[in-house]
Amino acid sequence: MNTSEQQHFDLLYQQHLTNLTLQGMRPATIDAYSRAVRRISAFFDCPPDTLTKADLKNYFAQLIQTHSWSTIKLDRNGLQFFYKHTLDRQWEWLNIVKPPQVKHIPDILTPQQVGLMISHTRALRYQVFFLVLYSMGLRLSEALDLTVNDIDSHTMQVHIREGKGGKDRLLPLPKRTLSALRCYWSTHRHPQLLFPSIGKNTQVPMDKGSVQKALKKVIVELRINKNISPHSLRHCFATHLLEQGIDLRSLQILLGHHSLNTTAKYTQLTPLKQKDNVTALNKLTNKLAIQWEVS
Repeated sequence: MNTSEQQHFDLLYQQHLTNLTLQGMRPATIDAYSRAVRRISAFFDCPPDTLTKADLKNYFAQLIQTHSWSTIKLDRNGLQFFYKHTLDRQWEWLNIVKPPQVKHIPDILTPQQVGLMISHTRALRYQVFFLVLYSMGLRLSEALDLTVNDIDSHTMQVHIREGKGGKDRLLPLPKRTLSALRCYWSTHRHPQLLFPSIGKNTQVPMDKGSVQKALKKVIVELRINKNISPHSLRHCFATHLLEQGIDLRSLQILLGHHSLNTTAKYTQLTPLKQKDNVTALNKLTNKLAIQWEVS
């Protein structure tokens, strides 16, 4: 872009940031939606308000070849917001940019495998962190952001602040988890963070990447042939609680789901439910009076 085009882009970009803030978007959304505008402007080397429909279609066709559908979806949403609120335009055709509808069933560890995984994790900080993820069903970012003040040992509750969708929730704190947290905190005594990054006077939590690598390493060492990530421990938490008889509504509250339908997906992961299904199917087919079968 020449100087004039760059100045024009800077003006539009600042308006975009202002509109995102006025709409009450969360920091992560502001970052993603602003990056979408920067990316497409860099791709064409011009301000995005000069682009045609053909340009935009070509851009997304190229993006599909190099980026994940999650990135494409964020860019689509970010540009739709930009055109609607900053340029006062509506590009209906962007609705055709849709990811394929694929619903995967996540891999689940058994309670025994969870215990093995935590036991064989070498560093204490990761051992305790994995226990926290599993025993309270937390998302990775929720656990990393935990502070000393979030733990109430008198009421045995944990205050999860600004979870997904900016929602707070209170969770029961298992006694074993509290003991583990106290043990680990005594090794660093950070005045605020429960899981600070390594180093003196650090004010940021552990790196997400290091947590993911630590888990992947122990899963490989244990020769568990499943696709397991830190988020898998949240799935395990939900599935194992259902196996113990917790009702869906209570589980929905613990997980912080907006819709009960989201929570209900875990019913298909429990061996007990699968066993019930097999029993029901056998009863159904055994009642059939089939003449050609040999007894």
